[in-house]
Amino acid sequence: MTIQEKQQEIIDEFAIYDDWMDKYEYIIELGKSVPTLAPELKTKERLIEGCQSNVWLATELKDGKMHFSADSDAIITKGIIGLLIQVYNNESPVAILQSELFFINQIGLAEHLSPTRANGLLSMVKRMKTEALQSLAQ
Repeated sequence: MTIQEKQQEIIDEFAIYDDWMDKYEYIIELGKSVPTLAPELKTKERLIEGCQSNVWLATELKDGKMHFSADSDAIITKGIIGLLIQVYNNESPVAILQSELFFINQIGLAEHLSPTRANGLLSMVKRMKTEALQSLAQ
């Protein structure tokens, strides 16, 4: 599945819900389903700057594909990073760098987040793209 197809799948999942409280519940459920990072992976280097809550991102390049895992001490934030992982996981660094994340606006996520959470979302995307870029240099 391409990055575009993964995003369309998220848009379709969110289309089921009419109310934003239901969409938040879905994000919370997604956050609960994101596996917890091992304590030794929750390092200062993996902490994403610019997020109100703590968000750790672990990355690995394996067979030319990026593999992401993450954790957060806030369940909604963990759900949001879970959505990003759903889109970017198992993709090539080049595909990640060339992609536009249209699902965020399509589902109305950006406009329904507080300014600090919206800033955190941008920080998460930027960090994932930075990790992809750095993996090309290796």
